[in-house]
Amino acid sequence: MAAPPTSEEESPPPTYIIEHLDPELEEWSALEYKHIATECLSAGAPFIVASVSPSLDVPDDLKSVEGLTIEQRSVEAMSYNNGQKTGQDEGEGAVVEGAVFDRNKICLLDPAAPEDLSPEDAGKFAAYLFGGILGDDPPRDRTSELRDKGFQRRRLGSMQMTTDTAVRVTRLIVQDQTPFDRIPFVDCPELKIDEHESTEMPFRYVKGEDDQPVLPSGMLELIKKDSEKGFGDLF
Repeated sequence: MAAPPTSEEESPPPTYIIEHLDPELEEWSALEYKHIATECLSAGAPFIVASVSPSLDVPDDLKSVEGLTIEQRSVEAMSYNNGQKTGQDEGEGAVVEGAVFDRNKICLLDPAAPEDLSPEDAGKFAAYLFGGILGDDPPRDRTSELRDKGFQRRRLGSMQMTTDTAVRVTRLIVQDQTPFDRIPFVDCPELKIDEHESTEMPFRYVKGEDDQPVLPSGMLELIKKDSEKGFGDLF
């Protein structure tokens, strides 16, 4: 006789949320968002980019990406406390219609968290929150802007990842049940720009089946195009 399904098996796929903390939307960031949306769609998981300013010029080809929801509200405004659907608007105390996430069920992926994310966390959280932009070099700790909002926190190792890599690793851990130490990584890969030039990326990536870092479609071409600007301009 088959065993009854566990609570984790009955749980719907989690929602992956990026709090867009940059006043602009750079081309490389749009490529990451498209890539995340494609992978989340394949995994049956919703993907939201939150805190997108109404004044931000979001490209039409990004708006139309299947599996991506662009949300002007912050995650804080979309969430409620203590099991009561009374989301508060940036601490002003006003009830916000449409607060859909229990704040206790949101996990903030934070490099400073005391505990690593593990497969056992599957089912504990309804959403995983990322404080974009993660891929800064040197890191500027953008996640600090979300750290005091009361979310539970987990860590993805100690090395800086790009945003799409962080979402991918989280999905591998909680949906595919792959422990962090079983995920193949490539650290600081050297990307070939042309026959004579290469550049080292200062991040950790998931290693693909071809032993190369998994990059969003079009990212390598963008890196090549902007290589003369240096990573301070690109990222």
